[in-house]
Amino acid sequence: MEVLVTGNQMKELDAYTIKKMGVPSLVLMERAGLAVYQEMQREKLPLDKTLVLCGGGNNGADGVVIARLLFLAGYKVDVCILENPDHFTEEMKKQIEIGEKYGLSFVNTFLTNEYTTIVDAVFGVGLSREVSGRYQEVILQINKFKGKVVSVDIPSGISSDTGAVLGTAVKADLTVTFGYRKLGLCLYPGILYGGKITVADVGIYKDQRTDIRPEVLACTLEDLKQIKRKPDGNKGTFGKVFLAAGSREIFGAAFLSGYAAMKTGVGMIKICTARENRPLFAGFPEAMLQLYDGDTDLEELMEAGMEWADVFGIGPGIGTGAQAEKMLEILLTKGSKPLVIDADGINLLKGKEELLRNYPGEIVLTPHLGEFYRLTGISPSMWRKDPLGITGNTAETLNAVLVCKDARTVISGKKDQVFLNLSGNDGMATAGSGDVLTGIILGLLAQQIPALEAACLGAYLHGAGGDMAALEKGRAGLLAKDIADYAAEILKKIEKERTDK
Repeated sequence: MEVLVTGNQMKELDAYTIKKMGVPSLVLMERAGLAVYQEMQREKLPLDKTLVLCGGGNNGADGVVIARLLFLAGYKVDVCILENPDHFTEEMKKQIEIGEKYGLSFVNTFLTNEYTTIVDAVFGVGLSREVSGRYQEVILQINKFKGKVVSVDIPSGISSDTGAVLGTAVKADLTVTFGYRKLGLCLYPGILYGGKITVADVGIYKDQRTDIRPEVLACTLEDLKQIKRKPDGNKGTFGKVFLAAGSREIFGAAFLSGYAAMKTGVGMIKICTARENRPLFAGFPEAMLQLYDGDTDLEELMEAGMEWADVFGIGPGIGTGAQAEKMLEILLTKGSKPLVIDADGINLLKGKEELLRNYPGEIVLTPHLGEFYRLTGISPSMWRKDPLGITGNTAETLNAVLVCKDARTVISGKKDQVFLNLSGNDGMATAGSGDVLTGIILGLLAQQIPALEAACLGAYLHGAGGDMAALEKGRAGLLAKDIADYAAEILKKIEKERTDK
């Protein structure tokens, strides 16, 4: 898992390293400056003549270090400090003094067209006010610049906590951030301003003595390696899923969700769907069907499926009619095994929150923001102001693992345990994509992965499958079924790597 931090949390970690561990701040600056310099070289940026724009704080001091390293490597470089000298930090004063002794060029004015690369070291992670005055003018100049732009730690003007643009912000080609990835580089719109983002190890580490709350984590490809097959297993070993999905009006969702569960490795799936959907599954013979119509005894039907299965799912394409509502109530009142509720299942939950809270097994809810609004009354615009806090608090209130689907999906089981999914792309904004996610999570749950872990791994695998599909097929032509197919390809690659070792 990758740790993501706010600006304040990063300041706490920085202060702990300096004050408790005894690493001088100037040493950390040298490491930070060197990391940026090395990354600029690795990226083969045009360094013929570089302008380093600095504020008066420690981010600016990092900029002076970068300029000195460039200068000593033989590049032409100018430093322009935008802040009043009265507001310089002690570290900034010291770095200027060192730079002057080495003969570094400091300028008061500049013309951007004279340079090939600009380094943005104006504001660091502590910015909380809107950018204005000269700073705003300079950022607008940077954004008109035709060369390459490198931001130090975070693009100036982006909130390190929320990703919001504070008036105006630098659009970088490369951002080298220190220690840990900042939340503002992971959330929209901030993610659009960072360009290629590299996390550099500068000697600042989180351990049990530097506890930060709420802790925000993100799954990585490495985490998927815990999804393992048992060589001596059988189809029962890998779990049985009972999925109530699809209706006379909407039939593809049941297919996609069931297909994705099978592609994720589940042993068996039984899909409870409207009788009219039988022809759809001619191309999916692996799925067992439990069919119902207007005369079916739903209680008997559902109980048979629940008795057979290891995990339950309900919602994709099921509609909001009386039969769908009854099936949901049967699951909530008579079930006890892990349960995933998606789509129309969530739309039917309003007024049944007490049943949700009292359910004896683990529950995963996978709403998009419209469904989340219908369940909680919290609008998408409200949620986007505090996605991490609202998701965590709501998950705790509902006693469920909550997967709030958006351009950046947020997952939580309780308010101080929040995960942000960093995989995926806009090509996945296509019909059926959410149904595939439900199937993937069901597949992982059936393989005895705990609910919160299954939700996080599922969201990451879903997004990673979408990323691979986008590379192969393009974003515009990406289909939901492609996501499931490429998710299976990722699991195949991981399995091969494990076997090759």
